[in-house]
Amino acid sequence: MDKVKIALLQIAGTGTMQGNLQKGIEFCKKAKQQGADIALFPEMWNNGYLIPEDIAELKALAVPSDGEFVNSFADLAKELDMAVGITFLEAHEPLPRNTICLFDRNGRLQYTYAKVHTCDFGDECRLNAGEDFYVADLDTAKGKIKVGSMICYDREFPESARILMLKGAELLLVPNACPMEINRLSQLRGRAYENMLAIATCNYPKEQPDCNGRSTVFDGVAYLPELPGSRDTCILEAGETEGIYLAELDIDMLRGYREKEVHGNAYRHPEKYGLLTEKKIAFPFIREDYRD
Repeated sequence: MDKVKIALLQIAGTGTMQGNLQKGIEFCKKAKQQGADIALFPEMWNNGYLIPEDIAELKALAVPSDGEFVNSFADLAKELDMAVGITFLEAHEPLPRNTICLFDRNGRLQYTYAKVHTCDFGDECRLNAGEDFYVADLDTAKGKIKVGSMICYDREFPESARILMLKGAELLLVPNACPMEINRLSQLRGRAYENMLAIATCNYPKEQPDCNGRSTVFDGVAYLPELPGSRDTCILEAGETEGIYLAELDIDMLRGYREKEVHGNAYRHPEKYGLLTEKKIAFPFIREDYRD
């Protein structure tokens, strides 16, 4: 299949949900004009990643996954013939969730994923966590790709990307809202390398508090026959400023690589990993704010 062009919408919030809706639509249209097949927003775009302490205020900022804000991007995806990953604070009981809805180029919902690893040491202690990871056959103008999502802190757990790989994901779309420094970028590089999958991460620009841009795409292909050593799997690293950052992902190259290389699920021994599902937490990792 032809290379798939992914647009990372590294844009700052406007301060209002209506403003974010209009700005999001505007930037999706610009991304399509630049040839994008998939557009991805930063984390919790409807309110610019705002989590008030007051629960009533928090719930007032949340929107339903089948409401006007989200459905506007389903309609836009169909209009533009472009897949869209839209992020938002989702109305949910007993507490809202940090969520992405992925729509294909026909405006059809592929999955609604809520962040599994909420940052319970911070403001996200006031959010409900998601329950599972999902993979969909995403229809793009260049063909179908198996796509899943993580959200921000999810990337810090190897299990997130691994379970998505085991479910068949070839590409992970990762909304983000934090400073992307060398160690967080290294986590993404590692997740792509060890699972032989592509990871596209969209962060807010430096104009957004506690963010610094540096959105990335890692294609997951570390070795090619014509090269004497390993190659850089990072095919895009954005600067800090607001903008649309595009990367062309060679899905055929990734698929061929997965058929012959040694990572992913090629040589695992899951029968020896039973401790990974042990729920007991011992010193020095005990935290009073941990939520089961």
